[in-house]
Amino acid sequence: MKTLIAYSTTHGCTEKTAIKLKQYLGEQIILVNLKNDSKPKLNEFECVIVGGSIHAGQIQKRVKTFCIDNLEELKTKEVGLFICCFEEGEKAQTQLRDAFPEELHKTAKTTAFFGGEFDFNKMNFFEKLIVKKVAKIEKSTSRFNEDEIKIFSKKMNQVFNPFLFLS
Repeated sequence: MKTLIAYSTTHGCTEKTAIKLKQYLGEQIILVNLKNDSKPKLNEFECVIVGGSIHAGQIQKRVKTFCIDNLEELKTKEVGLFICCFEEGEKAQTQLRDAFPEELHKTAKTTAFFGGEFDFNKMNFFEKLIVKKVAKIEKSTSRFNEDEIKIFSKKMNQVFNPFLFLS
């Protein structure tokens, strides 16, 4: 199944995630950074995975815009949604829910949060200052969760079989 992974990344964590997803999902996977191509041709794909990272509680604007602008077409595809965030548990669930339109959540095959990173080498002075004050993190830190990426990939690769329910 031809699959598009459309994402946006600020410091590279979401891009790493998209590359890992591509490895687990197999062939016919196209990666598109929405920063470079904000209008990929969705009609070429049966499956679309959309992801981004959370900053100050919000996903990148280009991810939100992509979802809103393509909502009707996305609802006709197999869709997976993910975020990269440093939060865990209920707070991460809330950020995931708030990142994408409710209608898209209702039709999504699966959703997930894959952890996140604070890479001080890629941050400017103000970003480092905010992370130190708000998150109380003093150095580059990663909570990247590859196991969740594997689980998400397996769910996206599952084929619906209505006969499983008839036994």
